[in-house]
Amino acid sequence: MTYKLFRLAAGSYDVLLDGVIIASLISNGDTHNTVWTVELLADPAPEERPKPFTEMEHTFRNLEEVRTWLGGAEIQNASSDSKA
Repeated sequence: MTYKLFRLAAGSYDVLLDGVIIASLISNGDTHNTVWTVELLADPAPEERPKPFTEMEHTFRNLEEVRTWLGGAEIQNASSDSKA
């Protein structure tokens, strides 16, 4: 399974799994207190959720934690299609 993050705007991403959008990722809070939340778009049964999702929603302290949790997800920019 390959995850990618497709940047929509500052602090907002689509989460793609094998090219299909399955979740959204947004940042909330100020610069010193940001919380990143990734949330599945559908509500499958727990045993049908893609790994590593164990819940519908997970929170993280920063974007790098999210990328690591998703197995090193690449970032793709909407404007330039470049990868980070």
